[in-house]
Amino acid sequence: MISVEEALARVLALCGPVRSEAVPLRAALGRVLAAPAVATLTQPPFDAAAMDGYAITAADHHPGRTLRLIGEAGAGHGFDGTLGPGEAVRIFTGAPVPQGADRVLMQEDVQRAGDHITLPAALDARRHIRPRGQDFAEGQTVAAPLRLTPRHLGLLAAMNVATVTVARRPTVAVIATGDELVMPGEAPGPGQIVCSNSFALAAMAEEAGAEARLLPIARDSEAALRQAFALAADADVIVSSGGASVGEHDLVGKVAAELGMARAFWQVAMRPGKPLMAGRMGNAAMLGLPGNPVSAFVTARLFLVPLLAAMQGLPGGHAPRRTRLAQDVAANGPRTHYMRARLTEGDAPMIAPFAEQDSAILRLLTEADALLIRPAGDGPRAAGAWVDYLPL
Repeated sequence: MISVEEALARVLALCGPVRSEAVPLRAALGRVLAAPAVATLTQPPFDAAAMDGYAITAADHHPGRTLRLIGEAGAGHGFDGTLGPGEAVRIFTGAPVPQGADRVLMQEDVQRAGDHITLPAALDARRHIRPRGQDFAEGQTVAAPLRLTPRHLGLLAAMNVATVTVARRPTVAVIATGDELVMPGEAPGPGQIVCSNSFALAAMAEEAGAEARLLPIARDSEAALRQAFALAADADVIVSSGGASVGEHDLVGKVAAELGMARAFWQVAMRPGKPLMAGRMGNAAMLGLPGNPVSAFVTARLFLVPLLAAMQGLPGGHAPRRTRLAQDVAANGPRTHYMRARLTEGDAPMIAPFAEQDSAILRLLTEADALLIRPAGDGPRAAGAWVDYLPL
């Protein structure tokens, strides 16, 4: 068996980055920016009012001074003239500051009588003007790589960027194997269970930016597995669940090898998920995950998600976080243990693993928000000790 770190390094070596493509900004949510996006204008393009109020000159900014209104400036239609001494312009938020104006008085700070305003006895020192280019300047870039969120799309739209260059979505073919499986909505026969792994794995792949294809369940025969692998031949990544162990019906490794898979490793010193297999099959990376639902989820979190990130140009590591234990934990065994756990609420959350860690209990995954990482051979830890975890 190899360590999780070594296994991840070998998985990341299976595939290089995918090619890039240009997409409309409206279709870029969740995509990974592959080339810098460049602003084609300056924002704001002019000095703009930050408040509703009155634009005045610096010379007129004196307590009690009375000024004459000579016009109005609103968003989208500025004041065309030049402001002079003793004059003011009614202005609204976002409007261009008139030529000659140096500050904007908030409307609630002045008294207005007809076409005149009177400044207060106590003056606000702030100018209430957003200077030209305060947000960004023409030519400024959003650096790549970057997974684009709604906030990024808003910024890019303001930068007048209509299309962006992003990494192509990797394609992931998901294969569940086993005679015992039926699809959701079907009635399981004696000894059968409903297939859940494919749906969780496909969702994880899509959440990581990939396009996932759920292939038909592959029964426990070499012919069925060969057919499944044929359907997955054009994918960037093939992910199977089940059939990767050493039983008489665990045929995935055998069939994959006969089809030309160059195995990178089999078995990782971790729990859950020891019988993990990875390799290269044609143009695709191949991950053979365990069949137990929790084992499949944890190994996908540790290996599939980083692989998809790296293929899109993002860092492919695990990036664990640190916090304190909320309770005592016993010594760990010879394999790294990824324990389903819950983070306590508060400014400094602590972590508490569930008492039950059976890899067949899927329900606890929906209640967990973290995987507590127990290193191989780690001794007992008392509440309050610092530990690493991965967020879910």
